[in-house]
Amino acid sequence: MKEAMFYKKLENKQVQCVLCPRNCIIAEGCVGNCGVRRNTGGTLFSEVYGRIVSIAVDPIEKKPLLHFRPGSKTLSISTVGCNFHCTFCQNFDISQPKKIAGEKISPKQVVALAKKHSEGISYTYTEPTIFYEFVLDTAKLARNEGLYNVLVTNGYINPEPLKKLAPFIDAANVDVKSMKSRFYQNLCKAPSEKPPLETVELMHKLGIHVEVTNLVIPGENDSKEDFHMLCAWLAGIDKNIPLHFSRYFSAYLMDAPPTPLETLALAREIAKEHGIKHIHIGNVDESEI
Repeated sequence: MKEAMFYKKLENKQVQCVLCPRNCIIAEGCVGNCGVRRNTGGTLFSEVYGRIVSIAVDPIEKKPLLHFRPGSKTLSISTVGCNFHCTFCQNFDISQPKKIAGEKISPKQVVALAKKHSEGISYTYTEPTIFYEFVLDTAKLARNEGLYNVLVTNGYINPEPLKKLAPFIDAANVDVKSMKSRFYQNLCKAPSEKPPLETVELMHKLGIHVEVTNLVIPGENDSKEDFHMLCAWLAGIDKNIPLHFSRYFSAYLMDAPPTPLETLALAREIAKEHGIKHIHIGNVDESEI
């Protein structure tokens, strides 16, 4: 275990984690909402530092990032755990674990593998915020070795941790699931939609190349109002930020039918109306729409 960053010590050996907007108050011997940050004797530790559960070489386009280093390969890594509990998660076996798992590996070893097999490192599959310390240490080494660093994230991170990490991050894909709190509360078990929106805005301001993904789920975030709200918000930041509408397929606890192709076509047309320059449809052959 490694002592966590971004927490406060409280009375009676309690701590408050301030890494993400949940700001969990954690009693001694307990873990935060993410399941991987434990209070031991009044000190907060990351239980997943260097415990990599998934590692693979992917095309950068799979993240999806279509306007950053096209054609390059990226070493993708993750630990277990997440600060969301989405009912539709496709990686629920590692994002919602019953126990800590993963092969022990150092930042130096990750960077060596990346140099051998790819042009950069992507922190992905689960939520990189919850293995923040490992991301930070690895990203620093990767930058020194000429590798790029990518976050694939739900955007649920507080501003100060993001600002500390930002100098070592080249690109990010932020999953903006909805513009409505109801969606986040009911389907992600998260308090609000505001932190991911603020993360996109801050990343853009800090000079990180950012692309946004919206998984379109029938009956949940697929109305004209939903699309107009999302596109108006994004266009208000920068119409050049790429927007990915991704087709939903049933997973984990949700068995709704796949997103109709006509819904994705509608989303694309509304994005065009708002002047979004780069619009992509994922999880489907775009030629079919």
